[in-house]
Amino acid sequence: MQTSTKWRAAAAVLGLTLIGAACGSSGGSSSDTTAASATTAGGGSAAPGTASGAAVKVPTGAKCSGISLGFFGAYTGENSGLGIPIYNGAKLAIDQFNQANPDCKIGYEKFDSQGSPDQAPQLARSVVGNKAVVALVGPAFSGESKNADPIFNEAKLPIITPSATNNKLQLNGWTIFHRMLANDTVQGAGVAKYLTGELGKSKIFVIDDASEYGKGLADIVKSNLGSKVVGSDTIDTKATDYSATVTKVKAANPDAVFYGGYYAQAGPLAKQLKDGGVTALFMSGDGTKDAGFVKLGGDATEGAIITCTCAPSPEAFASAYKAAFNTDPSTYAPEAYDSALAELNAIAAGKTSRADINDYLKTIDIPGVTKQIKFDDKGEVAAATVFVYKVDGGKITDVGKV
Repeated sequence: MQTSTKWRAAAAVLGLTLIGAACGSSGGSSSDTTAASATTAGGGSAAPGTASGAAVKVPTGAKCSGISLGFFGAYTGENSGLGIPIYNGAKLAIDQFNQANPDCKIGYEKFDSQGSPDQAPQLARSVVGNKAVVALVGPAFSGESKNADPIFNEAKLPIITPSATNNKLQLNGWTIFHRMLANDTVQGAGVAKYLTGELGKSKIFVIDDASEYGKGLADIVKSNLGSKVVGSDTIDTKATDYSATVTKVKAANPDAVFYGGYYAQAGPLAKQLKDGGVTALFMSGDGTKDAGFVKLGGDATEGAIITCTCAPSPEAFASAYKAAFNTDPSTYAPEAYDSALAELNAIAAGKTSRADINDYLKTIDIPGVTKQIKFDDKGEVAAATVFVYKVDGGKITDVGKV
């Protein structure tokens, strides 16, 4: 992509909070920096979770030629609406880094999994075989993470997923695992709290798609709702007719339906529920937070509630993203930016091997555009917020937090 004047102006507003440690120094905490904070366009230091100012250049003498970051996720396929913003969010960070550091150009390799758990192992082996790739943004989905992450762990390739939320991924003992948003234990509890508290619902029917992500989230929601669950069912993602599920929902007469799964099925499911006479509120999790949900479900999606532990895009980030890609940022794009930002900070600190970058991420503590970037001993990011979105006027809009 050619760098336009418009893109450069937006990038200058956003910038990177690249932490410039002396080349070869140990540790990744912000106490080792040569520039503890950047200034915003309007002056003053940037607060955690906000877009910061001009990029800090890589320290003189840093060796970073011939290395790349990688993207692992669905760039094509039915759920690519969730993968492309991830690819672009990370690309924006890398492009800004390269513009600010002409003597240290970082490559960016695309590994298109199509979101398929079955394709993930073979693709993961091609990633680890590419010695130029020193860190990864992804895998994007939980199912592919379960199958690919053991291979990345064996190769000691550090990963930061901006989107895989299954609540068991961090329990596998993978020393390379990091996650840029809270997992489904947090989201599932938030769903139940919002349904029964803010919305006052007491009869909820829960549906899942049997995937690692969808069933995992749905099970957590059911556990938190307890006796308020009046029925449950599983749909086949390869099917297009959900009439059997619609019949079960109608018989249970719920005041809300929660679906754990992705937008490619959520849209048609919402439409068939409405066409079948179900008037209950439709609610789903982050896998549904894509414009494709509204496109596929039409009027049936109006008023639907979606939760996500992903944050709304900050204004400066959204401006830079739109200038770069001629579209507004969507789900997980800012988390992907922060994932690449963390890995680029390691490179800026002179950490250019897989092992050294992974060690750096254990102690990183810097502001990102969505949150303070800091991981616990299992790779979970410290911040844990559930955001609520609503389909209003055919668009997914930000409501607030649980």
